[in-house]
Formats: sequence, structure tokens, C-alpha cells
Amino acid sequence: MDLNKIQKYLLKEIADIDGSVSGAYNIRSDSMSIGRQSTENVEIVSKTGVSGMDIFIKPDTKGESVHIPVIISQSGLKEEVYNDFYIGDNADIEIVAGCGIDNCGNHDSQHDGIHRFYVGKNARVKYVEKHFGSGEGAGKRILNPVTEVYMEEGGVCEMEMVQIKGVDDTRRTTVAELKANAKLIVRERLMTHGIQEAYSVYTVKLNGDGANADVVSRGVARDDSYQKLDLKIVGNAACKGHTECDSIIMDNGKILAVPALEANDVDASLVHEAAIGKIAGEQIIKLMTLGLTEAEAEEQIINGFLR
Repeated sequence: MDLNKIQKYLLKEIADIDGSVSGAYNIRSDSMSIGRQSTENVEIVSKTGVSGMDIFIKPDTKGESVHIPVIISQSGLKEEVYNDFYIGDNADIEIVAGCGIDNCGNHDSQHDGIHRFYVGKNARVKYVEKHFGSGEGAGKRILNPVTEVYMEEGGVCEMEMVQIKGVDDTRRTTVAELKANAKLIVRERLMTHGIQEAYSVYTVKLNGDGANADVVSRGVARDDSYQKLDLKIVGNAACKGHTECDSIIMDNGKILAVPALEANDVDASLVHEAAIGKIAGEQIIKLMTLGLTEAEAEEQIINGFLR
């Protein structure tokens, strides 16, 4: 692939791509595929009728990865993309997605990505999604990801959902349905600053005996930014569910956490934890005694918190 400087920069930030890509991949830039490769066990096929792809992972596939990053460098571009993943029984796969927008113009740029995962029996999926914005233009960088996960018996899905910086507005919607003995692990990390807004909505349904969900969100709201988190787990069987919201508020930031637990089975065990607060003064003082400035100490604490 012949990539320009901005494309290389965005791909490094959101997908750790620095040069060539191994395994299966599709790289999308300004609404066009600029590189695609399937493998023996992973097939990537363009959809018809709508923008997006179908990704098929064969049963029993082990040790392979799929990279499907999206980058936008055109001011005013708005797109909606549908990607469906079909993970065969007993497969073990890593999927790296994410979107980076560099907007140097005066018009809003927006990417709405709808990802649906159909996880087969006893399959394992590691999904990494990073969002990033850059550029000095007045136009916004808007990202609205929708993630749907449908898990068969014994499936495991681990999701890392990260908003690094520079995203002006985001509406993140995640829904999941788990059958017996399936497990969902979510680790969300959000950073907002300026007047940015970030909304995250999770609805997880535990429909089979032994289903388990662990959803943890960590956020930092700086300047005049705003974050709202809706976390809901529905226990429809003998299951276990845990949600956690842990946030740092700074400057004039605002954070609203709205937990919801719904138990429809006497053996459903559901727990929620939430904490919102500022950085403790003693933490800053301790780091300043080691030679850091107050600003450097804050950055160290935030970086460790969001790691």
C-alpha cells in the first residue's frame, strides 16, 4: 500500500500498524478500501446494497488476526458502514478495528460503524477498537460505533474499547446476548477534553445458565467535557453479571453514571460498582516530590488510570 503521511499517522494510532500488515486485513480510507487480504481461514467479502464487509472465520481457526481500521482525512465526509463477523465453532481469533479522523477543515467529519459479531460454540474472540481524532480544523470529528455481540454456548468475547483523544462527539452503543456458559469481558476507556461529549450505552442479556458478563468502564472528563454512561445487565437465567464505572473528574467536567440491573431469574447474581471523584491531592504531592511538576504528575496518574 502507498500511504501518505496522515494515513500512516492515523493507522499507527488506532491499530499499531507501522508498515506492512500480516494476516487478513481491510484498510478503509475516505470511504474506499485501499488494501485487502484474505487468508486460508479468514475470508473478507464486500457487502452488496450497503457499505461494509462480511468476515468469515472458519471453525477451529487458531492464532490468526484480522485488521479492519478506518481512517478519514477528508473534511465533511460522513459515512455509515456495516461489518458482520461470523466466527466459527472453536475458533480463537483477534480482531483489531478502530477509526481515526484527521479534520483540518471547517465541516464535520463522521463515521458510524455498525459491527455485529456472531460467535460460535466454544469460540474465543479478542476485539480491540480504538478511536482517535486530530487536525486543527473547526469541523468536528464524530464517531458513533454500534457493537452487537451474539454468543453461542461456551463462547468467550473480550473487548477493549478505547477513545484515546480528539473525538468531539461520540455515541457508543453496545448490545450483547449470551447463551449458556458464554462469557463477555469489556474494558472501556474514555478521555474527553474541551467541550467534547461522550455517551456510552451497554445492554447485556444473560440468557443461558452459566452466562457471565464483566463490564468495566473508566473515564476521565477534563475541561468542560461531558460523559454519560448507561450500563444495564439483564439476568434471564442462573448467571453472573458485574458492571463497574470508575471515573476521574477534572476542571469543569461532568460525568453521569446510570447503572441498571434486571434480574428475571432467582439464581441471577448481578452486581454494580460506581465511583466518580477528583485526583487525590496526596497522589500529586507524592509524584512532585520525585521531581515532577503538578501538570506532569496529573498526566502520570491519568495515564496509569486509563492503562
